Amino acid sequence: MAGKLNKQKLAKGTRTCAGCPIPVIVRQILAQTDAPIAASMATGCLEVTTTIYPDNAWGISSVHNAFENAATTISGVETAHKILAKKGKLQSGAEKFKFVAFGGDGGTYDIGFQSLSGAVERRHNFLYVCYDNGAYQNTGNQRSSATPEGVKTETTPLGKETPRKDMMKIMAGHNMPYLAQAAVHNLSDLVVKAKKAFETKGPSFLLVFSPCVPGWGYSPKDTIRISELAFETNFWPLYEIENGKYKITAKPTVIKPVQEFLKTQKRFDHLLKDEQAVKEIQDNVDNGWRELNEMSIE
Repeated sequence: MAGKLNKQKLAKGTRTCAGCPIPVIVRQILAQTDAPIAASMATGCLEVTTTIYPDNAWGISSVHNAFENAATTISGVETAHKILAKKGKLQSGAEKFKFVAFGGDGGTYDIGFQSLSGAVERRHNFLYVCYDNGAYQNTGNQRSSATPEGVKTETTPLGKETPRKDMMKIMAGHNMPYLAQAAVHNLSDLVVKAKKAFETKGPSFLLVFSPCVPGWGYSPKDTIRISELAFETNFWPLYEIENGKYKITAKPTVIKPVQEFLKTQKRFDHLLKDEQAVKEIQDNVDNGWRELNEMSIE
């Protein structure tokens, strides 16, 4: 509530859409460290639904910054903390602070990528979390470079013509010590990865699958099932890259056809009538899964 500091790291009852997984993702990640936390938030769904004046859902030190500079902001906070520690000017306990930045795919893959890349290359000690809902959902579902090929958005009404950017490969190219891909339906997998990320010395990165009710076109009750289907069809594999070594952290018991995932969302409706388009998506998913298995340690 206004004028009061929440005892929770992120309070319940935020103004996200019914069925939105973002608060669940954020709370689970923040719970994986007992240290005090400083967070930055790019403009996006998380920020606008948790900081609507005069209310603030955050019970930790947090700052909202512009769309493009969540990573730059938190790297500046981390550097200031380091300098104050060297000068002996921190209060007792403050030396244990953890630093985290949150952004959607628009603020991570696109507008904020330059600051993220720079902060990771400089080896700032922070965790960057991207909740990936595959478009600029906060402003009405416009395509981003995380939007899968063929998806209908307000700016691609006939379907996006280009493949989605492979953000995990791009971040792996920074030779960072830890990064992982997770999803909201498997919280046990997410919390293990979040704990590892917080314990990493240097930059770490979590890319979390975050279905969007209004943007994807499905019922709020189906959020977790859609995330499960993304995993069960290998549309969204769960894996980590630790010191350059790939490891698949969960595998489907039975791999389902990707059409089982596609047919749950209106954004794919037009593709379901095109057998060749569905086949191409299936081929891309199969090739990606095969490549990931070849790179992964047992």
